[in-house]
Amino acid sequence: MKLKQKFFIDSHKGITPFFIFFLIIFYYQWDNIFAIAYLALHGSYGILWISKSLIFPDRQWEKKSSLSYGLLIWLGLSLYWIAPIVIITPYKFEQFILILNPSNFYLLGCIFIYVLGVFLHFGSDMQKYTHLKLNPNTLIKDGFFLKTRNPNYLGELLIYLGFIAISCNWIPFIVLGLFIFAVWIPNMNKKDISLSRYEGFDNYKSTTYKFIPFIY
Repeated sequence: MKLKQKFFIDSHKGITPFFIFFLIIFYYQWDNIFAIAYLALHGSYGILWISKSLIFPDRQWEKKSSLSYGLLIWLGLSLYWIAPIVIITPYKFEQFILILNPSNFYLLGCIFIYVLGVFLHFGSDMQKYTHLKLNPNTLIKDGFFLKTRNPNYLGELLIYLGFIAISCNWIPFIVLGLFIFAVWIPNMNKKDISLSRYEGFDNYKSTTYKFIPFIY
C-alpha cells in the first residue's frame, strides 16, 4: 500500500496536541505553566502545519511511500514527544537537565523565538507556493529567500528551539540536532542540486547562505 508522505507527517502533527493534552490530564498538570505553554506552542504548530498542507502544500511531501517507510517517519517524529514527556511526566532525566527553576522571562523568550519561527516558516512556504504557481521553473531570490536559500528550515529551527527549550533538558536538543544533520541538511543539499539547473543559480548561491544567514 502506497500513501503520500504527507499523510504520515500530517497525521502525526495533528495528533500531537491530543497527546500533550492527554499527558496534562493524566498527570494533572493544569497548574504547570510550562506544560500549558508547551501545549499552546506545539499544539498550535500542529494545527498550522495541517492548515498549510491543505492551503499551500509542499510538493516535497506529495511523494508516495510504503507503509513501512511511513511508519518510520511516524517513529522519527515521535522523538519530538520527549520534550513534553520531560515537562509533564515524572520522567525528568535529571542528569540531562539544562536549567533548574526557569523563570517566566525564560518562558517569554521561548514563546518569542517560536513566534519568529512561525513567521519565517509559514511565510516562506506561502511565498514559495505562490511564486511557483505564478512563475514556474524560476528561482525565488527575494523576500524570505533574499539571504537564505532555506528560510522554511530556518523558521522550523526557531519553532522547535522555542518549544523544546521549555523542557530545559538536553535530550530534546540532541533529537533536534539529529534531525538537522540526518534529514534537514541532506534535503538542503538535494535542493541545491535541483536548483543548479536554473539560470542564475550560481550567482544566487554566492550571495546567500544555505541555512542560517551570516553563519552557514
